[in-house]
Amino acid sequence: MMFNCFLTVTVTDCISRVVRAVTPNAHFHNDLGLDSLDAVEIVMALEEEFGFEIPDNEADKINSIKHAVDFIASHPQAK
Repeated sequence: MMFNCFLTVTVTDCISRVVRAVTPNAHFHNDLGLDSLDAVEIVMALEEEFGFEIPDNEADKINSIKHAVDFIASHPQAK
């Protein structure tokens, strides 16, 4: 029983640290440790969710939540 409590606290602490790191200005690579494949997956998810293709030259500029939100908000085809 004591092991489960310790494990629960450890997992909760880890998740809390990750959640606190995710802020609008957190850089995907520098602050959150995402790699280039993660960035591609984020762009693909945005394309699927909002119903339009993001050109590669624009996708390369999306490196934080704020950049993603600003890009989607300014795009006329976003659902």
